[in-house]
Amino acid sequence: MIAQTSSEAQQAPSSRHRSIWDTRSEGWIDLVDHLSQLAILPADAADRESRFQRVRELVAALAPIESYFAFPGGRVFSELSTWIDRSEFARAHQTARRIHRVLVARTYRHDAGSLEGDGELPSQIETDAERLAQLTRPYFEVLVVDELSGSEESAIRRRVQRKRRVDDAFIFDIVVVPSFEDALIATLVNFNIQAVVIRNGFPHRSIYHNALLRRFLDGLDANIEKLPEFERGPRLGREIAKLRPELDLYLVTDVKVEDIAASAGEVFKRVFLGEEDHVELYDSIIQGVGERHQAPFFDALREYAKQPTGVFHALPLARGKSILNSSWIGDLSQFYGMNLFMAETSATSGGLDSLLDPVGPLKVAQEYAARAFGARRTYLATNGTSTCNKVVVQALVRPDDIVLVDRNCHKSHHYGLVLAGAQVAYLDSYPLDNYSMYGAVPIRHIKETLLSFKKAGTLDRVRMVLLTNCTFDGIVYDVERVMMECLAIKPDLVFLWDEAWFAFARCHPVYRQRTGMATAARLTETFKDPEYAKRFAEFSADFDWDDDEALLNTRLIPDPAKARIRVYATQSTHKTLTSLRQGSMIHIWDQDFRDKTEEAFHEAYMTHTSTSPNYQILASLDVGRRQVELEGYEMVQRQLELAQSLRDQVTNHPLLSRYFHFLCVSELVPSEYRTSTVDSYFCNETGWDNFEAAWRDDEFALDPTRATLAIGATGLDGDTFKNKELMDKYGIQINKTSRNTVLFMTNIGSTRSSVAYLIEVLVKIAREADQRIADMSGIERRIHEKKVRSLTHEHPPLPDFSSFHDAFRERGAASTTRDGNIRSAFFLSYDDHNCEYVGMAEAADLIKAGRELVSALFVIPYPPGFPILVPGQVISAEILEFMTKLDVREIHGFRPELGFRIFSEAALAAAAQTKPRLVVVQGKDAA
Repeated sequence: MIAQTSSEAQQAPSSRHRSIWDTRSEGWIDLVDHLSQLAILPADAADRESRFQRVRELVAALAPIESYFAFPGGRVFSELSTWIDRSEFARAHQTARRIHRVLVARTYRHDAGSLEGDGELPSQIETDAERLAQLTRPYFEVLVVDELSGSEESAIRRRVQRKRRVDDAFIFDIVVVPSFEDALIATLVNFNIQAVVIRNGFPHRSIYHNALLRRFLDGLDANIEKLPEFERGPRLGREIAKLRPELDLYLVTDVKVEDIAASAGEVFKRVFLGEEDHVELYDSIIQGVGERHQAPFFDALREYAKQPTGVFHALPLARGKSILNSSWIGDLSQFYGMNLFMAETSATSGGLDSLLDPVGPLKVAQEYAARAFGARRTYLATNGTSTCNKVVVQALVRPDDIVLVDRNCHKSHHYGLVLAGAQVAYLDSYPLDNYSMYGAVPIRHIKETLLSFKKAGTLDRVRMVLLTNCTFDGIVYDVERVMMECLAIKPDLVFLWDEAWFAFARCHPVYRQRTGMATAARLTETFKDPEYAKRFAEFSADFDWDDDEALLNTRLIPDPAKARIRVYATQSTHKTLTSLRQGSMIHIWDQDFRDKTEEAFHEAYMTHTSTSPNYQILASLDVGRRQVELEGYEMVQRQLELAQSLRDQVTNHPLLSRYFHFLCVSELVPSEYRTSTVDSYFCNETGWDNFEAAWRDDEFALDPTRATLAIGATGLDGDTFKNKELMDKYGIQINKTSRNTVLFMTNIGSTRSSVAYLIEVLVKIAREADQRIADMSGIERRIHEKKVRSLTHEHPPLPDFSSFHDAFRERGAASTTRDGNIRSAFFLSYDDHNCEYVGMAEAADLIKAGRELVSALFVIPYPPGFPILVPGQVISAEILEFMTKLDVREIHGFRPELGFRIFSEAALAAAAQTKPRLVVVQGKDAA
């Protein structure tokens, strides 16, 4: 539910507005501008009436929007409208200008008198005192859902103001809306809302019919209108909890509160009877927000830094002593500040805690993180998601367990599987040859692989499916569909979702539905539902579970009596949320964790986690979690808006569009995976409707905040464009390139100014390209055109995974499956006598002659950054052709002067003699 663009003039001030927030911001700018002109225009000016009409349209557009915010509030906006109707333009202009300045500076958050008196307008640059006031007493708003008169609303607001105490940790104001629909709109529109008070008895329909606002209600169950009034409060609470689960919900009702508490207690923080406990309600609201505001480990670390201590442990840097006593490194403290070092310690006392055995503030911090990200349990990590991935794999995978894994996953998974001794079955993602990148693994291919193990009699050894969600380029799985269909074939399958680049998704209702934790929670409830059990029984009664073609061509659903929800997600908090580098989390929703995994997980965690974790990283993770719960939705929505603004600028700029274009979903997700048939997520006519439809229905969706820019028309490859143009000349940092693309990502730290700077830089690069081409000689132009043709039309086909050599595969029934023992191949290469080198040309001749060349190393060209070869993999002619056409300088695991490191034929023959043979004993696999 994202606000959309309206094509009707009376509903939005400008056609360039993409969202409700743009409409509000630009509307106030236009209103102030037109009022300033009306204030000085003579009565008989030619354009006076047209400007007056435009002001009326702006007021009509802003009025319903402002009803969902506490500032400027209904009273002030009504007064402004009255002055406009009376043609008191000078007075209206002064008030509108003051309101706009306060909104931009956000001084209403800590200055209740911003609009009082005729003094100087508040500065758009806050003073230190103002900023300190906001930091020490944060401001939020409480949504009150009730059908009230203006005087009743004013009375409630005065009551709230009277209850304010100087020792309150926060300041809040209220927003009153009269209906079910208005409550949902306000919840999504107003980022300041942190709590919702739902009172008894209110209508369903909003009085507003503004299409810009009503698009927030798309998909709402029409049957809600038929609910009795006393049932609307609990139902509204459930709907708000789906959209923004971080909010505190309170119900004030006139019916029997004991019954309501019993039936809806999991949704509401408290249920109150009428007005009997309004003081308790006020305190509950303050306390509820305070619980999310707490950062237990960060607070403990701050308190520790204030304590006088005697340091007699192995950390000279503790308390900054080794710096303060130095004549040579004082600039370190000048650069970082002393608090960093005052909080540095290796002790686990003094109010601190041990990451390996948390019992105090770190334990609570992890519990809060689980709450924030919708997990049953969460573990913090200080050495990145690479380590998190290895922890989960080691905890869940035993030697010879079979793991299905995307071949293009992060290298930490490959190395983790080596350490675990897994039998690895690599899955192929769909290729995007035109851009030298892969998409994601189709569900049909995953099912085919599972069924091959079923046919071979080794399905019971398949332990895990490991997939990247979302990929570097923004391809996101339909997580629920993948889990449902896989569990229908193997009910005890474990899922590891690598969400290193997707931690922010929890904060937004559209993104959240495709995360591992949200899906696990949803499926857990689904499998408990008697209606689902009935649905499965009907499905299963007419379905042939032994027909492989039927299994592949049907959207499967699992048996709720057998399926287990065992889901793990690893997230690089530092990549998309607020955390110091290497701050990561492991989120777990595993029904069998206590019975089957807990001890192994703790051992794996001990294996890979440092006994000297960086406390500053842990503190930043704690505070980053606080931010997620209090302002994550606002920040993610802003990054989404900025990404679309960036795309718009490039698309509509005549010079930029000549050399660049951002890839849309139809270019990154083939049509067979887009049942919505959506080609582009945003357009002026329907706004973000396509985005929501695609994310709801398609097998793969695209994260719009990943903006992949095609640059082939410049004649520059991705690596050159990144290093020579963006970084060296203009200081613009990006993570990923492909042969002819560069990837820009907006994040919660992005600003409009940074987007403007990027546009400015791209314009400069395009102008330089124009000049460079104009100055070329005839020969130079032909060379340039050849380069452009190579980058835009002559694309080397991306190869699929070939196969493991027989020496690294089990003999017998399993020989028909895709899996291989990557560990044995990896360690076989440690002995130089087992290996030799072969150049590119020689390799081609040997393959033609019939020799199987087997890689002894991971071979990873960068870009694109995925392994073309893994240890034990046969080098196919297709892989060799791809390698010969690559025009990148950096290929890990390949030495141009020597070539490929491969296994000798003698080493392969010896390995083949020692590999285990698979036999089947009473339907069970055994080596």
